[in-house]
Amino acid sequence: MRGIVSLISVGSVLALAACTPPIPDSGAEAGFDTSPFDAAPPAGTTILGDPLVPPVRVDSTPLSALTPAPRSPGSTSSAGSLNSDDIASETAAALSAAQVNSGQAPLEASPSNPAPLVVGNAGISDENDFGAVSSRQSIESDADRLAQNRSQYQQIEPTAVPTRQGTAGPNVVSYALASTNPLGNRIYSRTGLNLRAKSSRNCAGYRSSDLAQQAFLEAGGPKRDRLSLDPDGDGYACAWDPLLFQHAVQN
Repeated sequence: MRGIVSLISVGSVLALAACTPPIPDSGAEAGFDTSPFDAAPPAGTTILGDPLVPPVRVDSTPLSALTPAPRSPGSTSSAGSLNSDDIASETAAALSAAQVNSGQAPLEASPSNPAPLVVGNAGISDENDFGAVSSRQSIESDADRLAQNRSQYQQIEPTAVPTRQGTAGPNVVSYALASTNPLGNRIYSRTGLNLRAKSSRNCAGYRSSDLAQQAFLEAGGPKRDRLSLDPDGDGYACAWDPLLFQHAVQN
């Protein structure tokens, strides 16, 4: 039984070997028929073989006997068959096609051409046009005009602030210029509970410290603080500072 199995296995191997295609020789017909390890051929040996590129047949017909075939303006040909007539006809055809497509004639670039007409451009003003200005003014006229302008200068001397008329109420500017008490220095008595907290709430109702100072003076300040705007008793409501007005006058 074992002999029969062995015979079947050997037969299968032989069948597979017979079906396997042969492996081609990758070096066949590549290069010379000699091994790369063989010695170099003797000097002067001629290696025969076909050329890689077949020779090109050269036409001996003279150029004068060649007659270019008629072509349409849009056709193409080799560079050797073009002549001046062909170039001129193709150029005229291209210009004609461009004129038909764009609707405008081609512009010939030449130094003798006039400047193109600018449409819809106002240009520079008369005062910025050097040619227009130089035609009516000169260095001497500029100097005369400058001297005339200088002769019309008027220097105005500062004057005192005018006195305020009427009974419109206290003036914070006059109060600031007449004040000598530093900010935060108590000179007036203030009584009450939580004066600073109450003053913070009341000061928030004014858009500026100047308006708060104006209301403070109108309500009996600086001696009295009916609006609770001056908790430290320095005579200035809501941290209003008279130094700003004093420095402005000094400068």
